[in-house]
Amino acid sequence: MTATEYEAKAADSGAGATAQFLQKAGAKANTPPERVSELAWEVIHAVHDTIRKHKVTYPEYDALKAWLIQVGADGEWPLFLDVWLEHVVEEVANEHHKGNKGTIEGPYYVPDAPEFGARGTLPMREGEEGTPLTFSGQVRDLGGAPLAGAKVELWQADAAGYYSQFAPDIPEWNLRGSFTADDEGRFSIDTIRPAPYMIPTDGSCGKLIAAAGWHPWRPAHLHLKVSAPGHDLLTAQLYFPGDEHNGDDVAQAVKPELMLAPQPALEGPGEVVVYDFVLDPATEGR
Repeated sequence: MTATEYEAKAADSGAGATAQFLQKAGAKANTPPERVSELAWEVIHAVHDTIRKHKVTYPEYDALKAWLIQVGADGEWPLFLDVWLEHVVEEVANEHHKGNKGTIEGPYYVPDAPEFGARGTLPMREGEEGTPLTFSGQVRDLGGAPLAGAKVELWQADAAGYYSQFAPDIPEWNLRGSFTADDEGRFSIDTIRPAPYMIPTDGSCGKLIAAAGWHPWRPAHLHLKVSAPGHDLLTAQLYFPGDEHNGDDVAQAVKPELMLAPQPALEGPGEVVVYDFVLDPATEGR
């Protein structure tokens, strides 16, 4: 780890996440005014109910206003929403799925990562720290047929808990890659085991965590997007057993179905893990 990695700031991370989000296609939902009104008023009324129930004072109200202004100034809306709200949106959006469970995307996804075949190694720095990890599996449909040519995108934090493009002095595509499954839907990716990490705490989200007496930790995880023509996109995070924050993830994104089972490599140092994906057929209108 370089010294400048310690200088990764919440504002820099927030600015990067905001820029990536604004580039996303389909960020506008084209929601009818009637539904906007319904949802907005329910949220506003829920806040009204909270104020009345807890007798919120003017100093507390002013503190909230100041905090909301600072969240915007810090560019931390993507972080705040993805940490505390996205897991429920994901739960509702994918409740119809019969295949693999998914979970949140989070704020650190970047499209168009370098492409590899069915087997390859994520881009890494020379001497990249961390336990070597080979991650392999198969992509199938609900009937068990392999999905040849399925796309498997993987991105992750490094052994210090930082993401490329969101922290200084890390090469652009470090630990990010896109893989294409073979004719049997299989893939194999060489990488390193990621580290648990704290979400940025020097900005507005960190102030909320400190004021509430919460912790800012996320357990170690691999991020994935798995897709194939005619099937719903699956977004997931896969976790490692034994992590002390599997049970109290600040983002509330851990599910039992997403737990990996690493085994020692048969040859050489490191670990191997196998995890298969079953994709649902494409859902019209989603």
